[in-house]
Amino acid sequence: MNLGPAIAVTIGLLAINAYFVGAEFAIMGSRRSRIEPLADNGKKSARTVLYALEHVTLMLATCQLGVTIASVALGAVAEPAIAHTLEGPLGKLGVPSSMLHPIAILIALAIVVYAHVVIGEMVPKNLAVTNPESAALVLGPPLVIISKIFYPVVASMNWVANHVIRIFGLEPKNEVASAFTADEVASIVEVSKAAGVLDADVGLISSAIEFSEHTARDLMVGEADLETVSDSLTPQELEDRVAHTGYSRFPVVASNGVLIGYVHVKDILDIAPEHREDPIPGWKIRRLVTVEPGDEIETAMRVMQKAGAHMAEVNLKDGSQGVIFLEDVLEELIGEVRDAMQR
Repeated sequence: MNLGPAIAVTIGLLAINAYFVGAEFAIMGSRRSRIEPLADNGKKSARTVLYALEHVTLMLATCQLGVTIASVALGAVAEPAIAHTLEGPLGKLGVPSSMLHPIAILIALAIVVYAHVVIGEMVPKNLAVTNPESAALVLGPPLVIISKIFYPVVASMNWVANHVIRIFGLEPKNEVASAFTADEVASIVEVSKAAGVLDADVGLISSAIEFSEHTARDLMVGEADLETVSDSLTPQELEDRVAHTGYSRFPVVASNGVLIGYVHVKDILDIAPEHREDPIPGWKIRRLVTVEPGDEIETAMRVMQKAGAHMAEVNLKDGSQGVIFLEDVLEELIGEVRDAMQR
């Protein structure tokens, strides 16, 4: 092939190689949480990128196929053309005819490898890594189309690769992970704090991370430590307990020692004076929702919020009971929360 056409083909192959390298790093570096809002707003390319993120192994196989074909073609076309062009100048420089071709091939190989690594690999990789989501929105849609055109070839390679991975006891993933673990977020918070990026909010963020690690058992108050009242308590006695303890809500215990609900001081304010020495009516006692000891704190909080309850019952395997208070849950997240009646 003449030098002119060879250079044009070389540039084209480098561009193809650069495209697939950039697409690979863009897809792998994109976070689903940043693409989804764009897709929800109707951006078609974002919806296509979401498809790519959900079929990442097929996309990577397509990229590898493209890179391999471009690289092999580059070696087959560019190196001989450049070597043939160099033989004339090298002969004029006095290089022996027996060494012309080997030396020309070595120089051509060095030129092609350098161009391939810099233009075909490093530049597109760095561009994609700098802003993966933007790169994915541009490079992702064509990649999806190419993967569908070459689906039989790509799918067969992907099938073989997945089975090889399973031989080593690993399970291949078909979707890019888009979430950080709690430890990763904690590390990010610490680094950001040290860099001065976070200040006032660092305590709340750290509390939120720790919040997700606690269970109902961790925050529950056991029977022995509960400030309870009996189901025969009168409104006057409840008011006295409120004045003495500063609490506005109390778990209610039946005569057999079993928790049957809780009572809020505001629920007895409308009881007529002539009935203030009578036991609090049963319908004034609020129901206790139940959560499992192993439930995460956020799960327990959702249960209480759904029921409009300020406390929940926790039943342990040994038959004992405990109560988890909404105030204690909130304190884990935002710090101290005082009861509305607490002094």
